[in-house]
Amino acid sequence: MIKKLPKSQVEFELTVSWDEWKKYLTTAAEEASKEIKIAGFRPGKAPRNLVEQKVGKNVIMNGAAERAVKKSYVDFVTGENLEVLGSPKVDLLEAEEGKDLKYKATVSVMPELKIKVAYLADIKKINEEFSQKSVKAEDKDLELELEKLANSRVKLVAVRRAAQKGDSVEVDFTVIRDGVPIENGTSKKHPLILGRGVFIPGFEDNVIGMTEGDEKEFELKFPDDYHEKSLAGQLATFKVKMDLVQERQTPAIDDDFARSLGKFENLEALKLSVREGLEHENEHRIKDERRAKYMDALVKNAEVELPDVLVREEAERMLAEFEYQLTPMGMTLDQYLSQLKKDRKDLEKDWEPEATKRVIGAMALKVVAKEHELEATSEETQEEMNKTLTYYKDVKDIEKNIDMERLYNYSKGIVENEKVFEFLEKL
Repeated sequence: MIKKLPKSQVEFELTVSWDEWKKYLTTAAEEASKEIKIAGFRPGKAPRNLVEQKVGKNVIMNGAAERAVKKSYVDFVTGENLEVLGSPKVDLLEAEEGKDLKYKATVSVMPELKIKVAYLADIKKINEEFSQKSVKAEDKDLELELEKLANSRVKLVAVRRAAQKGDSVEVDFTVIRDGVPIENGTSKKHPLILGRGVFIPGFEDNVIGMTEGDEKEFELKFPDDYHEKSLAGQLATFKVKMDLVQERQTPAIDDDFARSLGKFENLEALKLSVREGLEHENEHRIKDERRAKYMDALVKNAEVELPDVLVREEAERMLAEFEYQLTPMGMTLDQYLSQLKKDRKDLEKDWEPEATKRVIGAMALKVVAKEHELEATSEETQEEMNKTLTYYKDVKDIEKNIDMERLYNYSKGIVENEKVFEFLEKL
């Protein structure tokens, strides 16, 4: 009999007859004999009675019981169509020679999720809200984007004059406190755009007016909220030498500038292209925002008891994703955790609420897909699979790196999720 427990766990007791589980005693003895030396016998070939003398009868009995439990457990969950998660907790109730083997198993199972019908009203409200939003690019956004383009093509020209706000400069500097340079407080030919405010308040103000070759010494106080706690609110001396002053000559945004970018006849053509790009970005941003609200609505209206194992696995997956994202930044996860003074388990614990939300959201999408028969066809799934397979060079590369069954299920899920979102957008 299967007993339901909180958090989508089940418990059941099983019995394995003595005639059935005694078959595993020989196997258990062979396995145990591989770990010991018995004169006159090769590893794994010694008789059971000699092995028992060496390792003890309990070792053989426990080994046989473990194999019998594993076989009967798999047969039971398969026969009952239980979608188990993780490994079971097994408590032996009786395991004596000559008697039936009895044990109790407790295991998490895939929970059943139900969505309150109120979610439909929430989805309709979201659709009404987003129907008022436009992807049209504002003129001010267009001008800002053109300015970014022009600033990315700034020409730097060395000048023999005092540095001004907006100039690019290179400076040598040393920061001294209590008569000695602070750690990491010295830099040579340090690049700086005056007016950006990247240094502590007052530094750039003192650099403005210096010409190439000038040296200057001044005192500044570090902000009270400075990230390096030992320097926060402290007074320090700055020794600065101006190495180079460069005027930043930003090109005028006109027809010549547009043509310099290679594929535009004039400024209007450039503006049209930039506007289309901005509106494309707006479309995707609004789409993502809308779908995020859909997910919030589904999670809010979901009723489910999540087993801990599902949340833990999702938190581990999030951690792996985050570790992958850190790589291009030249940082390892261990370095990141060291800065936070945390370990992996701490981070997984911090992320449990988000992991819970992600698990419930994914399950809710499947429920909606099933309720409204939004199933992916094999052709649609194969097409989605092909998007991934195109990244691999040849068949051997695919066979080596891809679990095709897993990719099929993953691709099927992507297609069905897209169908669900499109369905929700029409409500």
